[in-house]
Amino acid sequence: MKGLLTGVLLMGLSFTVTAGGMTLSSPDVHEGERVPEAFVYNGFGCGGGNLSPALAWSGEPEGTRSFAVTVFDPDAPTGHGWWHWLIYDIPAEVHELARGAGAPRAGLAPKGSRQGMTDFRTTGYGGPCPPPGHGTHHYVFTVHALDAPSLGLPETTPPGELARAIAAHELDKASITALYSR
Repeated sequence: MKGLLTGVLLMGLSFTVTAGGMTLSSPDVHEGERVPEAFVYNGFGCGGGNLSPALAWSGEPEGTRSFAVTVFDPDAPTGHGWWHWLIYDIPAEVHELARGAGAPRAGLAPKGSRQGMTDFRTTGYGGPCPPPGHGTHHYVFTVHALDAPSLGLPETTPPGELARAIAAHELDKASITALYSR
């Protein structure tokens, strides 16, 4: 099963496991299920709560020095997808993000972490809000185990550049793919 992603639903928590052994779980978003309105964007015609979901992970490989969490919509009609959240420089001893940690002013993100610029041109979490009638979009919530304690990039770094930096330092990852349409 090397290289395959396997999804499992256990006691209401959604887990996705990669061949490397990392798991990602959430009480708020679940593999293959619709994103609840509390976590949907509030703007562009969407009226959600725009809360980032609670996430927890484990099983990172040896040598992990920090984590990053991203949310990406590959179905956005932009030609390159849409980055909804990039939080990085999460210390290696941290294994969860609280619900609402994606709001930079809330002070719920782990100390030392940074919230990157999204395709909404703001820092912090921006929930799903696909164009009306565009079909079901896939929102990929991913935790990345990184080999560097810091990416050394400012929060104003464009999301595509930040995503490439994350990928360049990635040791392993785990994802949950949730759905949303309007």
